[in-house]
Amino acid sequence: MTQPHPGPGTPAADDPLSRTPLDDLRTQVTAHLGEAARVWFALALNEAAARPGSHGPISAWELRLAEAGRRCGTDHADAVRVLILHAAHAGPDALTRVYRQGTAAERRAVLHALPHLVAGPDALPLVEDALRTNDTRLVAAAVGPYAARHLDAHNWRHAVLKCLFTGVPVDAVADLHHRALADTELARMLDDYAAERTAAGRPVPEDLHRVLALTAPEAKES
Repeated sequence: MTQPHPGPGTPAADDPLSRTPLDDLRTQVTAHLGEAARVWFALALNEAAARPGSHGPISAWELRLAEAGRRCGTDHADAVRVLILHAAHAGPDALTRVYRQGTAAERRAVLHALPHLVAGPDALPLVEDALRTNDTRLVAAAVGPYAARHLDAHNWRHAVLKCLFTGVPVDAVADLHHRALADTELARMLDDYAAERTAAGRPVPEDLHRVLALTAPEAKES
């Protein structure tokens, strides 16, 4: 098994977009935007809240998602897109449409928005699709709080392995400590992966040992 190297977009260990209250996120983003970007952002949120008509098969607010990087800069585009999705009250159907038709950046924003917008498991196919990719930023967005709430044990374990395989820091996995606690099947999978790496003369990721320690029956929650 060949382990891909993380690309230049390798995510930070703890991405706040899925975990920060949206009012706080909007305040933080607005404070860092220039005047022109702030005006565009406010208009985009108002337009999304009003949900005006469509331009062909795409709603007007969906077009703003594509503009976010150019208008607000790449450092803030993910947060801006999440806030636009929330302002539009995008449900599973709209989120699925944006995800299927959008760029990698727009797909990432959809994944970050899921815990804010979808209460049940309806959007799990989007998480599962992202976990089939080797895009490290998509994988990291997919293992946030929504996956922690709704992925079943089998698929969640494979999501953890996917992080190790692609080099996504396991700190990106929401609720890792709780879900890995005393999970003997996850421990077996980790041992098998470590043995495979060792037999191939490859290093075992340090994060693997961290997760393996959590699976011990005597592990205690901090």
